[in-house]
Amino acid sequence: MISATTASGAAPPGAGSGSGALERAAHGSDALERAARAAADAATAAGVTVRTVGDLAGVLAVTDFLAETWGTPPGAPPLPADVLISAVHAGGAVHAAYAGDRLVGAAVLVFKPPAERAVYSLVAAAATSDRGVGLAVKQAQRLWSLERGAERMQWTFDPLLGRNARFNLVKLGGLGTEYVVDFYGRLDDGFNGGDESDRLTVTWDLCAPRHDVDDGTAGRAGAEVVRRAPDGAPLALRSGERWWCRVPGDVLALRAKDMPLALRWRHAVREVFTEAFADGYEASAFSRDGWYLLTRSRSASGTPTPTPTPTTAQEG
Repeated sequence: MISATTASGAAPPGAGSGSGALERAAHGSDALERAARAAADAATAAGVTVRTVGDLAGVLAVTDFLAETWGTPPGAPPLPADVLISAVHAGGAVHAAYAGDRLVGAAVLVFKPPAERAVYSLVAAAATSDRGVGLAVKQAQRLWSLERGAERMQWTFDPLLGRNARFNLVKLGGLGTEYVVDFYGRLDDGFNGGDESDRLTVTWDLCAPRHDVDDGTAGRAGAEVVRRAPDGAPLALRSGERWWCRVPGDVLALRAKDMPLALRWRHAVREVFTEAFADGYEASAFSRDGWYLLTRSRSASGTPTPTPTPTTAQEG
């Protein structure tokens, strides 16, 4: 089940007046209904309760959970308790997922500048990857954000983590809209192992109905090989206006076994992404066999962004 605070009657950030504001309000109401159903369904499927926490005990439990997930000492979590308390005090949210009394997932978000009508998720983690806890947490974040007037959510992830790419781009339907080289500098925690920290920014339209995502396999077989990977096999393919880029099957195991080889993969993938993104591309899908699909962004292609038509949502 989902436990979420209902939005107040105050106008959301960036709200205007007139017919445009009325259209946004009607569209937002439909989006809220879809989000509420999606959040409830995801939590039920995962067998968890997701709620916001702001008390010190709840926040400390989240910081311990994050430290365990990232492989850092308990006294040095990725985000310390004082930062989380401050984020909540400033209007953000810490979401926690519980299976009974056990904490199994958590996420933290804050608002972006009011005119953007967007939120930024600082961190999200789940104790397991195969039972839907991560989806339940993200859908709870989505509902909370829509209730407060946000229309988009952004966050970053390591583009070499194929499992995360599949979740973000296919399961949620987000888009990889920005590639940032060595975002944090080298990270020496148990999760990153000293690797460079290139990140892909995900932009998730919170209002759009769920749609089927092209996993990018169509046309790939006949595409031209334009780059070779460190293992000698194709790394990047191109056919017309479509790029494909492959990532290693398990970069976490590769880092543990051969960090120099993992870094060669990092640099090879970086070269493909930075070239494609500089030419107006974005990451739009990720296949089950480890290939990104890169397509021209709507703004780069000159295609106007359509207004989503409200439909019954098919989430997850």
